[in-house]
Amino acid sequence: MVRLIACIGLGAFLSAVVRPTYGDITVFSNAREKILTEIFNGYDGKIPPNYDNGNFFVQSMLHIRNYTNTPVKSSVQIYIIGIDSINEATMDFSMSFFVRQRWVDNRLNYTPTLNMSRLELDTKRMSNVWVPDLYFVNEKKADVHHVTVPNKLMHIYPDGLVVYSMRVTAVFSCTMDLQKYPLDDQKCYVVLESYGYSTETLVMRWHPNPVEKADNLQLPQFELQNITDYICDVTYAGVTYTCLKLELFLHRNLGYYIIQVYIPSFLIVILSWVSFWLNVDSTPARISLGLLTVLTMTTQSQGAKASLPRVSYIKAIDIWMSTCLLFVFAALIEFAYVNVLARVDQRKVNSVTSKLNEAKEDEEEKTQNQQSWCFTKLEDKERARMLDKISRAIFPAVFLVFNIIYWLVYVFWEPSPAA
Repeated sequence: MVRLIACIGLGAFLSAVVRPTYGDITVFSNAREKILTEIFNGYDGKIPPNYDNGNFFVQSMLHIRNYTNTPVKSSVQIYIIGIDSINEATMDFSMSFFVRQRWVDNRLNYTPTLNMSRLELDTKRMSNVWVPDLYFVNEKKADVHHVTVPNKLMHIYPDGLVVYSMRVTAVFSCTMDLQKYPLDDQKCYVVLESYGYSTETLVMRWHPNPVEKADNLQLPQFELQNITDYICDVTYAGVTYTCLKLELFLHRNLGYYIIQVYIPSFLIVILSWVSFWLNVDSTPARISLGLLTVLTMTTQSQGAKASLPRVSYIKAIDIWMSTCLLFVFAALIEFAYVNVLARVDQRKVNSVTSKLNEAKEDEEEKTQNQQSWCFTKLEDKERARMLDKISRAIFPAVFLVFNIIYWLVYVFWEPSPAA
């Protein structure tokens, strides 16, 4: 019994020491509200931090431009959640990411109490704080996520450091050079600028670790090989504005195109060569095979180019598809020529037969003429067969040479940037 009472008393004591009471929470909340009231008393979120609040309005009204001003230095970092799609037809890409900014606003200094390391603001309080007017230059469409609440974060530290983050999904334009498509590499950019503040008021610079990526970041058709950061301050109408740029180097994965484009078209070309092994008299079979391969090759060529923009220069896929179509069409033309030889031979046979019937020569002369006709027929047949035999060697050899040249050129050749 004594032990039980002792255990209950020890548990009550530890609970009182370790677990905060309702009164402690109230004290902490009151201290936080007091600090917020003090730092926002007289604070104007429309004025940048380093302006003199007393002189700014007077100098702006009098159009005095030689007032002293120290620009706000904002550190920018981007955390890439995912690159959703890269579209060659519209030349853009979609990306989801966090934009993180850090700057110092001395007007927000405060003395921490109760071991308070920072103030975490809600979205209503955030609207009262001045933030850099960052925007994306090459953005086509962008959204800040609002499910289930606005995806924004703002922390204020005792020394006035402000940490601001928001989650964005945006579509960025990306000018692509498709001369080597689909054996190409692309460089896409994300450009950030200040919209209204010049470098006299705001200077944005990259964080020491400018870009972070999610561990599971994967792209369906590309491999993100490298990300390079730049400082690209620009001048408009004599005023310099701060600018930051990210360069994303994307290497296209060839596996999809090998399976869906190159191998099928390669097999169609080989299929067109089957007609060279068919008898010259097999006209229906050779016509069906030739037309089937030509139509299939045309359909596949159109499908491979359907998702590409209508550019004026020649792409690698254009060279491949056009050459494959040329080979299957040449195989059809070869059959047409062989068929013409066979038809000429048939007309010779009919002509000889007609003359034999009209002249009604004796049996010996008729036999002699038939032997001569058989020799002529045998000679024409050999010419047609010889053409097929030559085609069996010439077509594969030329196609092999084309493949060697094609892959060597487009694997190792790099188009000039001016192109």
